[in-house]
Amino acid sequence: MNAQDLEQIASQVRRDIIRMVTAVQSGHPGGSLGCADFLTTLYFDTMNINPKAFTMDGKGEDVFFLSNGHISPVLYSVLAHRGYFEVSELATFRKIGSRLQGHPSVSKGLEGVRMASGSLGQGLSVAIGAAAAKKLNGEDSLVYTLHGDGELQEGQIWEAAMYAAGNKVDNIIATVDYNHKQIDGDIDEVLPMGDLSKKWQAFGWEVLEMNGHSIEEIQKTLAKAKTMTGNGKPIVIIMTTIMGKGVDFMMGTHKWHGSPPSAEQEQIALSQLAETLGDY
Repeated sequence: MNAQDLEQIASQVRRDIIRMVTAVQSGHPGGSLGCADFLTTLYFDTMNINPKAFTMDGKGEDVFFLSNGHISPVLYSVLAHRGYFEVSELATFRKIGSRLQGHPSVSKGLEGVRMASGSLGQGLSVAIGAAAAKKLNGEDSLVYTLHGDGELQEGQIWEAAMYAAGNKVDNIIATVDYNHKQIDGDIDEVLPMGDLSKKWQAFGWEVLEMNGHSIEEIQKTLAKAKTMTGNGKPIVIIMTTIMGKGVDFMMGTHKWHGSPPSAEQEQIALSQLAETLGDY
């Protein structure tokens, strides 16, 4: 798809995020808004997938794992618009009995979700396991995964990173949402991470960087990452984003990491986001 079409989808995804979290006064809008451009591009332009024939094992197609599961609103919206389930189901977000739990769950068989996530640090291990299985099965499809920068403070991430490099798991493309924010503030104030690119390189990964709000740059970087697979090293993309992107009063502050807007704030936010595909 061209960048303009993807931008229109991302705008609707952002509207969905705001409406979902406001309706139940619960959820994580900040990081969700920041990753809308990336996930829209990944699902609508980059991955080889078959939404209408979803299987848990994902044989013969690319698979994605959301490790920072608290940004489930953006994943649910993208999955719905990509055709995994009806867009109208977004109205059930975080309601009792819903398949769209606050963190992704596999217990109710939601199409597009292959792991329960939100306990930070675990997604990379799961994704590496899936990537290793694809290699054992002789597949040429890829595994993608997304992580928060604050999540990198979890030790399990670096154990998994060592394993992937040491075992030449070279069919995985991980992305880090580098917005410099986590629930308690700036990551440098909570626990400084240093130079992320050099850190991943030191762990044996190929490293790319990109602006997470330039659709064209996301397309080009993901395309380049695909050409680098199969060369003996896992790949990570450091993606610079702005928490709350698209809504002026939410941008650049950790306040909206896990806080929903009021009804009045919802209307202000929606006035800044074009309705391009129709609200559910």
